[in-house]
Amino acid sequence: MALLLLMPGRDTHDWKSKLLAKDPDLDVRIWPDVGKADEILMTVVWNQPPGALKKFKNLRCVASLGAGVDHILADPDLPAGVAVTRIVDEQLNRMMAEYVTLAVLHHYRQFDRYEQHKQRAEWKPEPPPNRGFHVGVMGLGVIGGHVAQKLSEFGFSVLGWARSRKSLPGIRSFAGDAELGAFASLSNILVCLLPLTPQTRGILNQGLFSMLPRGAYVVNVARGEHLVEEDLLAAIGSGQLSGACLDVFRQEPLPPEHPFWRHPKIMVTPHIASVTQPENVAAQIVENYRRLLQEKPLLHQVDIRRGY
Repeated sequence: MALLLLMPGRDTHDWKSKLLAKDPDLDVRIWPDVGKADEILMTVVWNQPPGALKKFKNLRCVASLGAGVDHILADPDLPAGVAVTRIVDEQLNRMMAEYVTLAVLHHYRQFDRYEQHKQRAEWKPEPPPNRGFHVGVMGLGVIGGHVAQKLSEFGFSVLGWARSRKSLPGIRSFAGDAELGAFASLSNILVCLLPLTPQTRGILNQGLFSMLPRGAYVVNVARGEHLVEEDLLAAIGSGQLSGACLDVFRQEPLPPEHPFWRHPKIMVTPHIASVTQPENVAAQIVENYRRLLQEKPLLHQVDIRRGY
């Protein structure tokens, strides 16, 4: 049996070498050179082509290359009964915390305003920001919870919202649709780290933006499909939002003609907030492959019904 790397656009040969370093006896194949399709027991995927998964009749596990699995669960060709796993990695947590903290501090310390002063050669100190405002984190899973706690360590008042109530030291927790409005009304900076599910698709919309304090700032590092792009542009245009920092988009790469590129109040980065490194996660992929062979419970298996 074999493990297939199905990740177009990625350095699959580097991934293969890191996996073989953990187990030289592995049969690792690289799509599209799959050999005999009925020998594929497990696939590691990212942006898999339509129809690719239905070719493997003995497939038992589809492993996401990252922490999210929406690209797998949305695939109509995902075979019934196949396990889906995700990556859990301290490096991913650390990178995401770095990115979000930078985005929050950049806005909080008014760096965009000082950049404008620089362009006009103005020496113009601004009053210190009010430390009393709140950072609201949507999504308190492994990564979201880590990010929320790191922001709290900076002294920010951090709120957290999730579908079910979480208990994290120093984080004021809100849960469910009934408490979304109260959470949003206090969030001067809103950070989205939600999993993408049918319930969260389009959650960053005009309705939610209208609940935020006027002049709030939005950071989206989850999925582009969480955001209704037209609503974001309208909210910034009206002054309801002061701006946004976006790392994920409905279409990636972001087309050159997209208005986000030229908007002075929107920061754009190319989906680099937190990136899986093969040397950090090869061991857990190999371990799950061994567990499949031994018919043992898998690491980091997702609940397909819940979507995470």
